[in-house]
Amino acid sequence: MRDDFAFEDGLFSGYDAEKRQYDKSSWNYQFDENGYAKRDETLTHPRCVWNLLKAHVSRYTPDVVENICGTPKADFLKVCEVLASTSAPDRTTTFLYALGWTQHTVGAQNIRTMAMIQLLLGNMGMAGGGVNALRGHSNIQGLTDLGLLSTSLPGYLTLPSEKQVDLQSYLEANTPKATLADQVNYWSNYPKFFVSLMKSFYGDAAQKENNWGYDWLPKWDQTYDVIKYFNMMDEGKVTGYFCQGFNPVASFPDKNKVVSCLSKLKYMVVIDPLVTETSTFWQNHGESNDVDPASIQTEVFRLPSTCFAEEDGSIANSGRWLQWHWKGQDAPAKRVTTAKFWRVSTIICASCTRPKVVKA
Repeated sequence: MRDDFAFEDGLFSGYDAEKRQYDKSSWNYQFDENGYAKRDETLTHPRCVWNLLKAHVSRYTPDVVENICGTPKADFLKVCEVLASTSAPDRTTTFLYALGWTQHTVGAQNIRTMAMIQLLLGNMGMAGGGVNALRGHSNIQGLTDLGLLSTSLPGYLTLPSEKQVDLQSYLEANTPKATLADQVNYWSNYPKFFVSLMKSFYGDAAQKENNWGYDWLPKWDQTYDVIKYFNMMDEGKVTGYFCQGFNPVASFPDKNKVVSCLSKLKYMVVIDPLVTETSTFWQNHGESNDVDPASIQTEVFRLPSTCFAEEDGSIANSGRWLQWHWKGQDAPAKRVTTAKFWRVSTIICASCTRPKVVKA
């Protein structure tokens, strides 16, 4: 690692206390004259990742773990022994996780730690091993697989930003360079994946001469993800919200802020099979939701929708299998189906004047 990479007083190098952000330039390897990361296969160099990792975790002794987490020392050591025993040719272990690990302020660290443990034990690529996510909602996997995130394209490709004015700058920004001389670097095929997607979008109209239709793709100016959207609500820059199959009051880590943001809207449309905490955020439920309904002027429209078993459609599972299924039961009358909502959305968009661009 670079000599200026460090961890002190609970913070990594590059932290800006005023902006509460990290400058991550020091979070990198030292490189040789060929542009590859320097490597010490003897694992003796003090700046090699192995030694820095050992130094980092050395402070978390079993006694410290017990003090911080409340887990009895004997139980913690037993778990360590069982995990260590799976680092063998004839044994392995798998980590299966869902929202119990992700819905924490340290959710990302939880998942990264799990991956690091499996790599150290040699349990990646083993039959029955690995790190396997279990989804908390039906079909949520399709959100990423089919490119429905605000800055994503299908196939885990990235939607271009307005700073990437041409195809070359876009591909250079998204095609990773090999860190080691013998690295597989599967995503070096990014240009091929992108061209295949453009051909699927535009057919014969996408040609090398027109950069495979790159100029036809929309370019984002900033990340309009759901977190940014709620910040814009808080600042009064968003006054209406369509919430379909999503329960932010229960899903987000800062419930009080979510309720405060929703309280600043003029209207909200909730499309869900059941009553959710989001659709009733304005109701007082004592300690669990201590709000003043009279002070909340948001008009809430609830549109009961079908559930996954009440209409035909596609489903993507955690294994990235895209499958078609047929409904098992007719939905109750006056339920909003996906097709009906899509038609309504199209009509609403067609009837609107060109929206004013809001810089968040």
